[in-house]
Amino acid sequence: MKQKKYFKRQIDMWGKETQKNLKDKKIVIIGAGGLGSSLMLALGTSGIGVVDIVDFDDVSTHNIHRQISFTLKDKDKNKALINSKLIKAKSPFVKSTPYNMKFAEFMTQSNNKYDLIIDATDNLQTREEIDSYAKSSNTPWIYGSVEAFNGQVCFFENSSFSVFNISNHKPDGNIAPMVMHIASLQANMAIRYLAGLTVDKDKLYYLYFNDLGELITQKFGMPK
Repeated sequence: MKQKKYFKRQIDMWGKETQKNLKDKKIVIIGAGGLGSSLMLALGTSGIGVVDIVDFDDVSTHNIHRQISFTLKDKDKNKALINSKLIKAKSPFVKSTPYNMKFAEFMTQSNNKYDLIIDATDNLQTREEIDSYAKSSNTPWIYGSVEAFNGQVCFFENSSFSVFNISNHKPDGNIAPMVMHIASLQANMAIRYLAGLTVDKDKLYYLYFNDLGELITQKFGMPK
């Protein structure tokens, strides 16, 4: 299979050279559940050369309706492994390594240098670890979170995640469309950055659907 045919619609949009440059990019997605599944499907077949994914968790029954990579046959299987296999089955041009471990363990074992880290986790403590790892390795990262009908996204480059109140808060619940919406914004930021297009960095986007179902977007500057 030739890349010219596989990536035709992207090449039509930004040209052969930009598509070729994506092949040299390496990203890692931390979390392979709701956000992670959507991010893998959006970015894993985009032409990025390496798309690794980290998650120690296995698929539970309640994951399947809102985490779009999984089927009923995937119950009790590792989420990172399933996502990596799915992307490699969809694209012959991607290299993907699944890491079945917690992020703290990944930090100590991985010697890879990534162009971008993407957060797809569900707790503030791990995001604080991602921020520390990103700062120590001089790597930008994209934060994303979802709860009910609202979500947040931020491309962290110079600002610090420490302004968030780190707690044990867990989301009360969410639905697949909102998860996919936030992942789509993260993925768009990622692909624009890797393709050399402009991205508004160190701004917190807060998105929510009001009682009429209208999408409201607010943007805030993040302190450094």
